[in-house]
Amino acid sequence: MSRDESETARLEGRLGPTDRAENWRRLGSEEFDVVVIGGGVTGAGAALDAATRGLRVALVEARDLAAGTSSRSSKLFHGGLRYLEQLEFSLVREALHERELMLTRLAPHLVKPVSFLYPLTHRVWERPYTAAGLLLYDTMGGSRSVPGQRHLTRAGVQRMVPALKRNASVGGIRYYDALADDARHTMTVARTAVRYGAVVRTSTQVVGFLREADRVAGVRLRDAESGDETEVRAQAVINATGVWTDELQRLSGSRGRFRVRASKGVHIVVPRDRIVSESGLILRTEKSVLFVIPWGNHWILGTTDTDWYLDLAHPAATKGDIDYILDHVNSVLATPLTNDDIEGVYAGLRPLLAGESDESSKLSREHAVARVAPGLVAIAGGKYTTYRVMAADAVDAIAGDVSGRIASSITDKVPLLGADGYHALVNQADQLASRHGLHPYRVRHLLDRYGSLIHDVLGVADEHSDLLKPLHEAPNYLQVEVVYAVIREGALHLEDVLTRRTRISIEYPHRGVGCAEEVARLMADHLGWDEQRIAREIEVYTARVEAERDAQTQPDDEAADAKRSAAPEVREDLTDPVS
Repeated sequence: MSRDESETARLEGRLGPTDRAENWRRLGSEEFDVVVIGGGVTGAGAALDAATRGLRVALVEARDLAAGTSSRSSKLFHGGLRYLEQLEFSLVREALHERELMLTRLAPHLVKPVSFLYPLTHRVWERPYTAAGLLLYDTMGGSRSVPGQRHLTRAGVQRMVPALKRNASVGGIRYYDALADDARHTMTVARTAVRYGAVVRTSTQVVGFLREADRVAGVRLRDAESGDETEVRAQAVINATGVWTDELQRLSGSRGRFRVRASKGVHIVVPRDRIVSESGLILRTEKSVLFVIPWGNHWILGTTDTDWYLDLAHPAATKGDIDYILDHVNSVLATPLTNDDIEGVYAGLRPLLAGESDESSKLSREHAVARVAPGLVAIAGGKYTTYRVMAADAVDAIAGDVSGRIASSITDKVPLLGADGYHALVNQADQLASRHGLHPYRVRHLLDRYGSLIHDVLGVADEHSDLLKPLHEAPNYLQVEVVYAVIREGALHLEDVLTRRTRISIEYPHRGVGCAEEVARLMADHLGWDEQRIAREIEVYTARVEAERDAQTQPDDEAADAKRSAAPEVREDLTDPVS
């Protein structure tokens, strides 16, 4: 790749097949100030933070960007209303400040206001009590971009949410938070890091640490696609692997300063017409809260919160998890949901902090940063909304390991790719639609996925106009989006496109199997797949979906894990790094 080509790739935040080969060369031949391990939102955020401070940065991810927790959240940027009740004011204030930054400056194309109705079930005391909390929620963190709370009578609740039973509330309060496609957001953070000079490479697994005397001096990598290995020299390493934090600490030979406990959260997806409502819902449960979240033509319902001690890569939802969600939602719905209504299910793991012993520990949504060894920093805990703060803290922590003075974090001033010009393009959606022969609704949908990168996306179809046709079995998405996912967004496998670059795997009853061949053939030309490889990708993806469906009929975690683990791993050269 020539210097001009490399510069173009950097400015575009490109993660295509050619860039992948060049990045492998760079990892093995250049020395970096910091290597970040983990392509979730915290790792991607740390790479962006470090790059915009002027550091030489590499980010490596064993699977795909957002393959773990960061694609399996509740899709919310929120302060955490329930944390107010726990008197965690600083956490709520910090999260609401981050929500405001996303809505206004950093990612207005990806993060959108969303309303929730809080049904009141007790007369007299509950309304003023809840209103006082929501007044704090509306004003903490400099929030100005969403409307304030609105109070409703019982009749007002019924008009807003006809799906509710008449006796489900004595009134209600509507408030606002923000919604985002977590996987797309994480991928965009990573691409923005590339824009500012970071080397980002997926399917690249850390299998060892390099040492100079008592300090960590880099990592040994294996390409999970080819099995090739190389070594990367760096002054500092950041372990941002979430629920894998303990495993990576053991691999480094260092004793961790904290432990991470995995908590499983399950969500289900149902069609929008199954719950007639103008607003999302937040419902109290005996343990926490449960959300009914608007998601395009669907609702996302969740979540659960149970300890998980099994396969960290593939947490499995059980029949009990699904029944728990349905039972709680159905307790307030006039027309109950059934298993037949479910279009998608996903399970994720939250990396909650635990102390050295269960007796002295308190599981927390706060994050922690520790210098595990000279040259090695670990960060864990926290919540998706505060990823930028977590990333800045992690980079601050390597200051003693990196030569020279490190500049202060500036990511609160750095819009993500696609943010600049987004609002003007929304106003020009009709003209864009006419120019490309698309419906204005389609253009607005693309703008909310790519922002001002829409020109780059549609430009792929300039010489292949058929790519502007929708996928036959997933018509919310255009064929060009599949091609773009490969040549710009780093998708290497069928599941990368169906589960993360798009959300077909949870938005259609066939869970992606119905369009697997069409998508695989669109990817094939750009990844050099022959017929055998196309068949293999479809086979592995289909086996994954079948295994997940089987798991969701099982009574407990062990049985569900056994079913889910039976599916093959698409990245065949992945290994257990601590075995």
